[in-house]
Amino acid sequence: MKKTIPINHGLLAWTVTLTASLFFFYEFIQLIMPNAINVELRQAFNLDAPGLGWLVSMYFWGNVILLFPAGNLLDRFSTKKIIVTALSFCILGTVAFGLAPSYLMAAGGRFVVGLGAAFCFLSCIRLASRWFPPNRMAFVTGLIVTMAMLGGFVAQSPMVLLSQAVGWRHATLLNAGLGILLVVAILMIVQDRPPNTQESASAEKAHLKSLGFFRCIKTVIWNRNNWLGGIYTSLLNLPVFLLGGLWGMRYLVQVHHLTNVQASYATSMLFVGIIFGSPAFGWFSDHIGRRCMPMILGAIISLAVVLFMMYVPDLSLTSLMILFFLIGFVTSSQVLTYPTIAELNPIALTGTAVSVASMLIMSSGMIFDPLFGWLLERNWDKTVVNNEPIYSLHDFNTAMWIMPIAFLIGIVIACLIRETYCESQV
Repeated sequence: MKKTIPINHGLLAWTVTLTASLFFFYEFIQLIMPNAINVELRQAFNLDAPGLGWLVSMYFWGNVILLFPAGNLLDRFSTKKIIVTALSFCILGTVAFGLAPSYLMAAGGRFVVGLGAAFCFLSCIRLASRWFPPNRMAFVTGLIVTMAMLGGFVAQSPMVLLSQAVGWRHATLLNAGLGILLVVAILMIVQDRPPNTQESASAEKAHLKSLGFFRCIKTVIWNRNNWLGGIYTSLLNLPVFLLGGLWGMRYLVQVHHLTNVQASYATSMLFVGIIFGSPAFGWFSDHIGRRCMPMILGAIISLAVVLFMMYVPDLSLTSLMILFFLIGFVTSSQVLTYPTIAELNPIALTGTAVSVASMLIMSSGMIFDPLFGWLLERNWDKTVVNNEPIYSLHDFNTAMWIMPIAFLIGIVIACLIRETYCESQV
C-alpha cells in the first residue's frame, strides 16, 4: 500500500520530531555513561573486565526483549503516551542504578533502563514517517541520530567532570532529574500526527486491521531487507558501543597514556563525528537518490580509518581526536538503513519493520561488550596498578579486531540490500 503523506507542516513538524528526539538524546546518555565512570564502577562493585561488560550489557538485554513488541505497539497506539511511559521507566531505572548498593541492583537498574529505551528510536522514526515525506526521511533520520549523539557527547567529558565534582552516584541522580524535565517538554509539545490527517490515520488503522496481527508480523519477518539492514547497522555501530560506550577511555589512557579528561575529549569526538556525519550521509543519499552506494562507501572508509588507528604508533591527542571524529563520521552511513527499511515496507508497518533492525543492533551490544572484555583479558599478563588492571597495546588490538572484521562483513551486506532510489517500493 503506497501512501502519499500530506507534508508541509514546516516548523511544527520539526518541533514535534526534535522534541520527541530528546527521548533518544536522554537514552544515549544512559547508554554511553559507563565509559565515563568505568573505573568507578569497577571499584564500586569489584568487577573485572568481563564483569563490567556484563553489567553494561544488561541495558541491551532489556532493550532487545522489548524492541519487537515496541514496534508493534507504536504502529497501533499513541506514540506520545508510549514515549512518556517508556521515558518514565528509564528514569526509575537510572535512579535505581545510582542508588544501587549491590551489583544485582545496579544490573537491575540498567535492565529497566534498557526496557524503556526500546521505544526511543522507534518512536522518533514512527513520528517522522507521519510528519515528513519519504524523500526527506534520510535527512530527518540523520538529525534524529544527531540528537542521540549529542546525548553521547554529554555522557563523555561533561559526565567525567560532573562525576569528579560530585561523585558518580550523585551525577547519575542529576541525570535522572534531567529526564523528568524532558518528560514535561514532551507532554507539552509532541503530537501523534499532523493536523487534519484523520483520513490517513483511519487508512493506516484499516490497513493494519485488514492484514491482521500475525500477517503483519509475517510480512516484516519474511522481508530479508529488514534483517540485512539491521545486520549492517549493528556492524557499523560497534564503535559507538565499544569505544564510545565502554572501552574507549581505558584504551586511550592505557595505550596512548592520556589522562581521563584528555581521553574523554577524544571519545567525545566520536559523537561529534556522528553529529556531523548522520545528516551529511542523509543529505547525500537523498541528493543522489541512492541508499546502498553511500552505505558501501561508509563501510570501506570505516575499515581504513580503524586499521590506521590500531597500527600507526605514537599518535598525539590531536591525531586521536581527528581519528575518533572520522570513525564517527564515516560509520554514520548506518543511518541510511532506516529510511531504506521504511521504503521497503508498508507505511503502516514502519515501527514493526524498524524494530527488527533495532533488535539486531542492540543484540550486538549485548554480545560484543562482554566479548571485548573476554578478548581483552585472554592474553593479559595480570599486571595491576592501584587495583586497576593494566592492558597492553596487543591486548587491546586483539579485542579491537572485532571492528575491522565487522566492517568487512558490512561491505558485503550493503551490496545485498535492495536499492530503493529513495522512493517507497510497497
